[in-house]
Amino acid sequence: MTHRHEDVWVRTDDPSVIGAVRRAAVALAGAAGFDQSRTGQLAVAVTEAVSNLVKHADEGAVLVRPHPERPGAVELVAVDRGPGIADLVSALRDGYSTSGTLGIGLGAIARMATGWDVHSMPGRGTVLALHFTRDGLPGPPLRVSGLRRPIGEETVCGDAFAFADTGDAISVLVCDGLGHGSPAAHASREAVRIFAEDPYAPPAVALERLHRGLGHTRGGAVAVVRVGREKVTFAGLGNVSGWIAHAEGRQGMISLPGIAGHVGRRPRQYEYGLPPHATVVLHTDGLTERWDPVSYPGLFAHSPAVVGATLLRDAGSRRDDACVVAVKQGQ
Repeated sequence: MTHRHEDVWVRTDDPSVIGAVRRAAVALAGAAGFDQSRTGQLAVAVTEAVSNLVKHADEGAVLVRPHPERPGAVELVAVDRGPGIADLVSALRDGYSTSGTLGIGLGAIARMATGWDVHSMPGRGTVLALHFTRDGLPGPPLRVSGLRRPIGEETVCGDAFAFADTGDAISVLVCDGLGHGSPAAHASREAVRIFAEDPYAPPAVALERLHRGLGHTRGGAVAVVRVGREKVTFAGLGNVSGWIAHAEGRQGMISLPGIAGHVGRRPRQYEYGLPPHATVVLHTDGLTERWDPVSYPGLFAHSPAVVGATLLRDAGSRRDDACVVAVKQGQ
């Protein structure tokens, strides 16, 4: 099964966004069949989280959407560049309060969610991910997450991702459509469609099909990765970056020069060992390659959504479409 979403990030610099994000979350809950009680809990948690951003956060932004791994669940991702939460254990206790951070009321918010994850660094900011399911339904496996953001004030993103999870292996596509706006988005949507026809094909085979199939579009930079239990297989054409990241550093994966659909040699795939607890990260050139896992203590022990949102916040450019996907095998 493949997944692709239009992510709408909302900057939390105006109190009117609190109601707008709450209504969006409640609408998603209704579409997913949440009962009145569970919808109410979601509404309270979302209202509190977004209110914290509006009142206290520096450069806050929030995303609410169907969960990428389980469309029947609702996900909220909130980021800020505030002072961070110095003591997360205290922040999760009721009555804890500090200015400039998402930490206010965090314990109550977390209890209302099916699952949650938070990472904070003093002086760098906080990332919070929450997900909500209907009563009786389990949460998503939290093995893969993708996040996108369009250039500047654009509403259409020219980057896209899709993935499929068999349990033993996770296959991921990332496409950066050439240019920006609708023509780039058309190319990346077409890449998602082609990938979805056979998402479990070996990466080089999938990339060959994408290269042939994108000729009627602008084309773009494309990467396909298959993340198994102990190895990663990667094939790329163009400047989509692939990394195997862990607390001590990262290893880059080889992408060949070219533009899928137009220019490029026959795709090749490369195999890499997957260390225990490593995270595979793919991103378009809307994120700089200069991020370093060592400068994020503890981050790569967190969920894919928190890893991806942190990198998008810190390495993402407003001068380009941006997309990042993080994959963990959960060993």
